[in-house]
Amino acid sequence: MIIVTGGAGLIGSAVVQHLNTLGREDILIVDHLGTTGKWRNLTPLRFMDYLEKDAFEKILDDGSLAGRLSGSNGLDAVIHLGACSATTEPDATYLIRNNFEYSRKLALTALAADARFIYASSAATYGDGEHGFVDDDSQLALLRPMNMYGYSKQLFDLWAMRQGILNKIVGIKYFNVYGPNEQHKGEMRSLVLKAHEQIGATGTLKLFKSHRPEYGDGEQLRDFIYVKDAAAMTLHFLNNRSAGGVFNVGGGTTVSWNRLARAVFSAMGKPVNIEYIDMPESIRTTYQYLTCAETAKIHAAGYSAPVTNVEEAVADYIRNYLVPGKRLGD
Repeated sequence: MIIVTGGAGLIGSAVVQHLNTLGREDILIVDHLGTTGKWRNLTPLRFMDYLEKDAFEKILDDGSLAGRLSGSNGLDAVIHLGACSATTEPDATYLIRNNFEYSRKLALTALAADARFIYASSAATYGDGEHGFVDDDSQLALLRPMNMYGYSKQLFDLWAMRQGILNKIVGIKYFNVYGPNEQHKGEMRSLVLKAHEQIGATGTLKLFKSHRPEYGDGEQLRDFIYVKDAAAMTLHFLNNRSAGGVFNVGGGTTVSWNRLARAVFSAMGKPVNIEYIDMPESIRTTYQYLTCAETAKIHAAGYSAPVTNVEEAVADYIRNYLVPGKRLGD
């Protein structure tokens, strides 16, 4: 059996859908559905069971997980993608409990069962990129995240390293993931989804002005990765148990907000119409102007499939999912 936490989320549901294409349905999905409509992501997926996070954590704490596994062939893997991913979340105690302590319990459970443990770290751990974006385990202690979300992820990476288990597990540093099944994410939705809504309603897209002279308005750079590629890269480590440590999952190249915006206008068949607005004062000091994943490490670990370029990915997302209202697996 494979446990996928956060299995109803953007990346999690894509991982489950990819597992389905590989013939795996012996999946326990763990998530917190709440009132966001995230449950809709589950409807096309095939899985054995579902548990709310609180109920699952109780099973972890009281030691009864083995009983849940008694009808299966044991635990093959824990793919831990469940987390609070809001970079603006102010409650540090909540982030520590949800992103660090919970991850620690899951890692120890998986290792005790000799199961593969793959977890979501984050590119937010790199902070402003002062030390680059290289997924080098030996450089983890040098990184300085710029928000509490990133630090909560950094804490677990460091804990695993100091416990001597990081080489036995895989941490995925996801860069800017976008694609089907992100409607529930509120303000954390990708620009592609927000742009599709804005352009559809007004014909115009608003982007932040640059407040650094070396970047033009809308020319701030990000490494974007389509969720289908992110899922495939994650599952590369399912059976490749010789690989361990942290790995970047990104496109390995930069794309400006302007280029991403033009891809959305093109996919919608609309003329480009961008309005640049001032960036809020509250985020100017922590805003990242450049992210770019170094991907040599994941390629050295055997992943060789090309990533989908932004124009093709945005067109697939908008035309095959947003316009017809479909979810992954439909």
